[in-house]
Amino acid sequence: MSKRGYAASKKLLTGLIGAPIAHSASPAMHERAAEALGLRGHYQLIEVAGADAAGLRMMLEGVRRLGFAGVNVTYPYKEAVVPLLDELAPGAAAMGAVNTVVVRDGRLIGHNTDTTGFARAVAPLLAPSRNAVAVIGTGGVGKAIAFALASLKVSGLRIFDSETARAEKLASLLARHGGATVAKSVEDALDGATGLVNGTPVGMLPNRGMPVPAALLHEKMWVADAVYSPLITPLLAAAQAKGARIMTGRELAIYQAADAFELFTGLAPSTEVMGEAFDEVMAARSAAYHAA
Repeated sequence: MSKRGYAASKKLLTGLIGAPIAHSASPAMHERAAEALGLRGHYQLIEVAGADAAGLRMMLEGVRRLGFAGVNVTYPYKEAVVPLLDELAPGAAAMGAVNTVVVRDGRLIGHNTDTTGFARAVAPLLAPSRNAVAVIGTGGVGKAIAFALASLKVSGLRIFDSETARAEKLASLLARHGGATVAKSVEDALDGATGLVNGTPVGMLPNRGMPVPAALLHEKMWVADAVYSPLITPLLAAAQAKGARIMTGRELAIYQAADAFELFTGLAPSTEVMGEAFDEVMAARSAAYHAA
């Protein structure tokens, strides 16, 4: 679809389903990207906590009928929405998690741009070594991160979750995509690892915890965190103190949003514009936090 055709058809209506999401930078990123392309964009936060399958189905039916181009989906519904959709893109089907739902001809199609976004973000950290990466957390975002690393041909992928059954389920899904080892502990996952990714919400404000002990971090590894509030989480601060290379949640947030925007519209947004919007939101949030 051309830029002119989309702008002439109707306002670009997109949004986010999840809870809690009041802190999300997605509205600013998507609306600024739309404006830069000459579109009239509105990104609606749809915050409903504790929704069951019937509640989610009602929300998705509203998305289908009310003129949305699509919606993003975040915690805690990335896996719960899967059986409620009409179709899944291959990547989303493989992992059983969706963060982007596109409306096409009245059908709801699930995608996962956490995977494509993280792959774009982490690629510079992987070169030249693609060995021994530990992923902590195997929920919706942890799944996406593990699949992204598998798509980049990382060998020695280790995954750990406090819920062992969930980690084992992810390992079985990854069996056709390069495989992964379920670690018995955080220490086991990090033994000899060249990279570490936090795919849990540990460290997200107001939480100030760490998903791994600082003693396990060292200067010869890289550390990435999916959390972006704050940008420098306790984990990343500890990694920096040890001399490790780090990647904040900023890059994942921007690239997954850009990939979702392109799925919604058929247009490639400016990641620079989206990044500026993200940075403004984070700066305002930081100022408010320190003023409180």
